[in-house]
Amino acid sequence: MTSYGRRERPEPPEPLGAPTVDAHTHLDACGCETAEDVAAALDRAAAVGVTRAVTVADDLAAARWAVQAAYWDERVVAAVALHPTRTAAVTDEEFAEIERLAADPRVVAVGETGLDYYWDYSPPEAQQASFRWHIDLAKRLGKPLMIHDREAHADVLRILREEGAPGTVVFHCFSGDAAMAHECAEAGYVLSFAGPVTFRNAAALREAAAIPDDDHLLVETDAPFLTPHPHRGRANEPYCLPWTVRGLAEVRGMQADELAATTDRNAERIFGLADLPPVATVTSPDGRAPRSA
Repeated sequence: MTSYGRRERPEPPEPLGAPTVDAHTHLDACGCETAEDVAAALDRAAAVGVTRAVTVADDLAAARWAVQAAYWDERVVAAVALHPTRTAAVTDEEFAEIERLAADPRVVAVGETGLDYYWDYSPPEAQQASFRWHIDLAKRLGKPLMIHDREAHADVLRILREEGAPGTVVFHCFSGDAAMAHECAEAGYVLSFAGPVTFRNAAALREAAAIPDDDHLLVETDAPFLTPHPHRGRANEPYCLPWTVRGLAEVRGMQADELAATTDRNAERIFGLADLPPVATVTSPDGRAPRSA
């Protein structure tokens, strides 16, 4: 049983007592290729209480795949954008295709976009220009903006102020400190927490995780990356989310099932999940009949 290269998947966690949503995952990078792969991954997740997932693109090929996957299974929706590390040389045609894909009714967010100063794949100027373009796209489409922010906190917040943030901003895999969490809370941004909130060396992140109010909180895997404790270093998948739910609930002084239900309601509201047309009533991007789970 392997996924994400040669890494082995951990055995499933104890199921949650209330359903919740994986607000950010990469099903393609988890090894999913076909509709059957997607259904199997969501079946594994559903068995532990993770009933829906947002699969997120980081380049154009992944964006095409994510939109298709959202038509393969009712439990899957998509977010599309160009990851900041993919922005060194982007053509007008590529931006135009991202815009077309982002307008699809089963795409619930523009993301992940933002800034990444950890990797040296794209110069800051190119990243910032792309980030500004994606902010504008989210506003024009009326969809949430899903932000990737790695070692770029000040510039991400500055550009959001300069451009004027969309109505909904989600900081995926929030990695800031308590001061940044307070600033985000004051701005009304949504903070989504992943496996690192369970890591033993993440005291500052846990302090930040206690700050947002319940209505501005999401939980995610960012699978296949960032597998939560106690399985750090092994392959991650949406079914691993309960470990993060339990770790985050402990930080916030909540019962795990209460946090699961809260983040489920939030994901439904933030991403408009209740308003999506059933896949059986819409045409998939390649014109083929959609496959529903």
